[in-house]
Amino acid sequence: MSENYQKISEALVQIYSNILRIEENELRKSQFNNLTIQEMHAINAISMYDHKTASEVAKELHLTPGTLTLTINRLAKKGYVERIRSDDDRRIVRLGLTRKGRVEYRAHAAFHEKLVKKFLKGFNDEEVQVIYRALRNLEDFMADHS
Repeated sequence: MSENYQKISEALVQIYSNILRIEENELRKSQFNNLTIQEMHAINAISMYDHKTASEVAKELHLTPGTLTLTINRLAKKGYVERIRSDDDRRIVRLGLTRKGRVEYRAHAAFHEKLVKKFLKGFNDEEVQVIYRALRNLEDFMADHS
């Protein structure tokens, strides 16, 4: 592996670790300090208005349905998530965010917006496209291995 490849590999590992650590620190300092990182990411996966099924959210988060059910139960108890029964088929349950959940969703989105703006600072549009292409390659690799 070339020196640049090694540096990039080390940077990716460090960045992953730091993002999780910083998200957790920011969460602890916020009004949402009763959430875990896993719960925060579940709120993000449920999204603002999509009303996904639990299966869709579990797949997106790479969780078993049972693990997601426990997470959703905790989020519902804390007032962030609600279960919405379909009018057409009462067996179908979709997930939605409560007002409190939407506030947390927006706060988390604002954190990521600041992160991305700082990450892309000083790059022109053409360079941003190269970075985006590299990130898509990384996503493809991860999809192939998950």
